Amino acid sequence: MAFMGRVKTAPEEGYALTGWSWQLHLSIVSCSGVRNPPSARPSGSIKLTTMRSLIALLALAGVVVSALALQVHYSTATEPCDINAKWDCGIVNHSPFAEILHVPVAAVGIAGYLALAGLALARRRRWLAGLTLAALGFSLYLTYIEKYVLEVYCIYCVTSLGIIVAMTILSLGWALKRTPAQRSA
Repeated sequence: MAFMGRVKTAPEEGYALTGWSWQLHLSIVSCSGVRNPPSARPSGSIKLTTMRSLIALLALAGVVVSALALQVHYSTATEPCDINAKWDCGIVNHSPFAEILHVPVAAVGIAGYLALAGLALARRRRWLAGLTLAALGFSLYLTYIEKYVLEVYCIYCVTSLGIIVAMTILSLGWALKRTPAQRSA
């Protein structure tokens, strides 16, 4: 195969690669082994599809953590997260604060995380940001209950708080990020 190098020529007046012709040019250049021009390289920011996938992946992790907490809620055995006097998931998940209208908070968490994943995959950025802010507020309220009322923490609850903090930061960044169509308008 012949070596293809860069050829610098002055562009013809009125001639510019746009739209599909630019994409075709980039695919030909990338197949030939020639590096992409600086304008075609990624800017270093996270792509919108990557952000959506990352939020959905965090929501899936939240479903798993909430499912583990739900198992503790219905269990009567000694839990593996019964670490010491300050860390005991059994005390937290069997307290009166572990249910809302006879529905376990962990089940609400599973439903909430599934809703967040659905909103992320459906590209509902503003709805997602609003729901993650509400979930963060609820999670902070439950952490307040753990610290000042029960005086004991649940490792699953604290992990869920970390997940929802990360999701809130990402979803707010995603909601505030302008799309290429918005930038050109």
